[in-house]
Amino acid sequence: MDTARIAELLEPYLGPANDQPLTTSDVERISTYIDILQRWSIRINLTAIRNPEQIVTRHFGESLFAARHLFPLRCSAPAVVGPANAACERQPNRGTVDLEGPRPGADRRGALAPAVADMGSGAGFPGIPLKLWAPPIHLTLIEANYKKSAFLREVSRALTLTDINIQTARAETLKVKFDVATLRAVERFESMLPIAARLVAPGGRLGLLIGTAQILRARSALPMVVWSDPKLIPQSQSRVLLIGMIEQGEPGQ
Repeated sequence: MDTARIAELLEPYLGPANDQPLTTSDVERISTYIDILQRWSIRINLTAIRNPEQIVTRHFGESLFAARHLFPLRCSAPAVVGPANAACERQPNRGTVDLEGPRPGADRRGALAPAVADMGSGAGFPGIPLKLWAPPIHLTLIEANYKKSAFLREVSRALTLTDINIQTARAETLKVKFDVATLRAVERFESMLPIAARLVAPGGRLGLLIGTAQILRARSALPMVVWSDPKLIPQSQSRVLLIGMIEQGEPGQ
């Protein structure tokens, strides 16, 4: 897909980003991602949307809108240390557990970047766009379907993304804590919410991309979570980003 058109379609979702808009490389990666997504969607059910422009707005636009609210200062690469990385750094000793041993880059930066989990990742939204927006994050894509996990691995390789852990497993089987967990378009929404909350360390955040009709259901299912006001997704009348802070224990138990 034409990169100039991709950038144009994404403008409403990005807003001010600390004067750091998407780079040419970012947009080229998104174009590559769309090509792979369309090719794989012929074989497996990754998305019902086939129109490339709708893929940009519905999937990438929504995901990047979440990214800029979860990481308001766009994070630079791990090798760069400074104010732009402040929003990406995680305070040590929060209790987050690594899935696969020590994290690359921790010694170089003196602090760990956030551990982020995307539950029921499917075609990789919003997880992979979060990684494009904030490269230092330690991203785990949780997807129980083997074929979809294979797709996520191919996309990660094609986009040359590093520090991505793809778990072909059900989220409830994981015994690990993250700083941020995201949830979008999953089946059994209400039963998945307590599972998502249990994956988040105290002081961490839960980011939900949901319809307005699900807001009250989310708040009722997780009354111990401190919820922000829902943020309406641009060019949508019923889709919102709802962010909650995990203050104590493990909600839903």
